Amino acid sequence: MKWPTTDELRAHVQLPEGYQFERFDRTHIAPLIASIKLWHPDISVGVNSGYLREDYYQNRIYFEGEVERDIWVSLIMFKGELVGVWSVEREVDSLALFGRLVIVAPAHRGANLTRLILIAAEIIGRDMGAAFMYVMATLKIPHAQRALEAAGYQLLGFFPGYDREEVSPGVVKRVYQAVYAKLLVSPEEVLFPDPKNMTPKTKALFELLFGDAPDAIP
Repeated sequence: MKWPTTDELRAHVQLPEGYQFERFDRTHIAPLIASIKLWHPDISVGVNSGYLREDYYQNRIYFEGEVERDIWVSLIMFKGELVGVWSVEREVDSLALFGRLVIVAPAHRGANLTRLILIAAEIIGRDMGAAFMYVMATLKIPHAQRALEAAGYQLLGFFPGYDREEVSPGVVKRVYQAVYAKLLVSPEEVLFPDPKNMTPKTKALFELLFGDAPDAIP
C-alpha cells in the first residue's frame, strides 16, 4: 500500500490540456489553506476541517520522499496556478482507501476534473494493492452523488449525523452523509454471508443492496 509518486500519477491519468498533478510539499501548505477557505468554506468545522490547519499537514500528511503516512495529498495546477486538491487516506490492514477530499476552484468545475480524479483513484488503488474504496458524499447538493454513481460506486446507505457543518453563521449541526463504495477485486474473492446469521431486517437490506450479485442470498 505504497503511495504513488507524482510522476507515476501523471503517467497513469491524462488531465485536460493545461492541467497537471503537482507534488505536494511544505511550501504549498499556506497557499492551499488560503485557497480551500475561498473554494469551500463549509469545511471550517467537521471531519475535513483539518485541511485548514497547518499542524494537520505537518503531523498527518505524507510528503513525497519522506516517511510514509496514511493521508496523501495531490495538487491540481492549471498553467502554474493552483486550482484543486485531492486527498486520500489508506487503511493498510484492510487494504482499503477512503476518499477524503476533492475540491476544485469554482472557475474550473466545468473541466470534468472530479470524474478524472475518480478514474485516477481506481487506477492508483489497484496499483497500490487496495481491494476496496469508499467515500462520503454530501446530501446538500447532488453533484458528488452523480459523479460517484457515474463512476460505478454503489450507494450503501447513510451515516446519520456523521459529520458537522456550519448550516448558518455561527450555527453548527451534525449532518447526514451518503456512503458509497467500490470493490477493486473480483466478486470471487468476497465471501457472502450466511442468511442464517442475519436478522430479518438485516437480510432485507442486504437483499435490497446486493440481490443482483452472483452469490446473492436465495
